[in-house]
Amino acid sequence: MYSQIIDESGIEMGDSEHDISENVAKVMANSSKTSSEVKDNEAKIQKLNVDSLKKLEEMMQSAEKDLAKLERKILRSGALVSESKSRLHHEIATTRAQVKERYIEMKSRIAKSITPG
Repeated sequence: MYSQIIDESGIEMGDSEHDISENVAKVMANSSKTSSEVKDNEAKIQKLNVDSLKKLEEMMQSAEKDLAKLERKILRSGALVSESKSRLHHEIATTRAQVKERYIEMKSRIAKSITPG
């Protein structure tokens, strides 16, 4: 009996052509499996990006709708003095600007994650 010499790749030296062909097929199968997993992950990431963009758009529309309702409510309110109305309008304007800033920031982050580079 002779001892098998194994090189750094794990292939036994002195193997038959058939054995080496089987090892090549295993490498190819592993490569194909990994490639398939990467493609699946890429598709999941793409779907998450699309879902995130939709959610971001919904957030922006919802915030704008809610702030517009509050503005109308302030205008119709007879119980609020003009100073209070002014403060509330300023608060709404500040909130609107912050929401828009977050929207732009997040949309930019998603766009960067989509763009290869």
